[in-house]
Amino acid sequence: MNIKLVNKKFNIPDFAKYLNIDNSKDEDVLIVLYDDKSKVPLKSQPVKIDFYLLALKLDFDKNMNYGQTDFDNAESLLYFDAPNNSIEWDLEKPMTGYNILISSNYFDNYAKRYSFMNYNSHEALFVKDEEKVILLDLFEKAYTEYSSAQFSKEIITSYANLILTYIEKYYKRQFDTRSLLYNNVVEDFRENLESYFNDTTDIKKLPTVSYFAKKANLSSNYFGDVIKHFTGESAQNYIQHYILQIAKTKLKQSSLSVSEIAYSLGFDYPTYFTRFFKKEVGVTPTVFRKQ
Repeated sequence: MNIKLVNKKFNIPDFAKYLNIDNSKDEDVLIVLYDDKSKVPLKSQPVKIDFYLLALKLDFDKNMNYGQTDFDNAESLLYFDAPNNSIEWDLEKPMTGYNILISSNYFDNYAKRYSFMNYNSHEALFVKDEEKVILLDLFEKAYTEYSSAQFSKEIITSYANLILTYIEKYYKRQFDTRSLLYNNVVEDFRENLESYFNDTTDIKKLPTVSYFAKKANLSSNYFGDVIKHFTGESAQNYIQHYILQIAKTKLKQSSLSVSEIAYSLGFDYPTYFTRFFKKEVGVTPTVFRKQ
């Protein structure tokens, strides 16, 4: 492994050189059209980036794991990365499609609105034919603008933001397409949450979304969006409401002290539990017990 690459964080000009791309002309924006003339290496070890990347692959290698399932019937996919992510690849054939690279200075305000910008590389969006037409048109227009003698970074950023808007819409469609699969994810989440509090052999800490996401083999953001899509409630709120119901039951049906209940639920300090309970219920645990 090349230690220099591991320790280096690539900006857009550096990454262009690494990919053997010779049309890089700005430190904040780069748009690449991959075709049979591209000299991009087919394999790369992990490299860290300091920019946003939107990639539309038109003919992806189905032997690679992009998170495809039996419910996906697409020849194109869209994936993305954010600053401080590490990316790597090992391709059997040259890349096809478009990449849009934009610095955080220009794109933070747009990208941070969308949870999917923190999905991992195995949670790509599989694009249907009619969706591909729309997305390809936007990528082509952005590339045409970039190719002009005096291109506008604002126009390119606007196209990229519009692409994000469509991605959000199409991910909701993908969740519905995979509803049979993701209904199981939701049901497993409920069972794992129940098991977490039924298991009295472990020292308890408050469960996190990332804990259950890991059990589902999904990133926290993707898992959270699946739960929200199918339950109408965020995973964090679902966990908190479950904890609240257990707390109410213990307060009414047990002789445990408030401190003992707090510790049994995973709170580090009883004061945290009291604060949480009052915020959700409107009264302290002690007052609730007396009602």
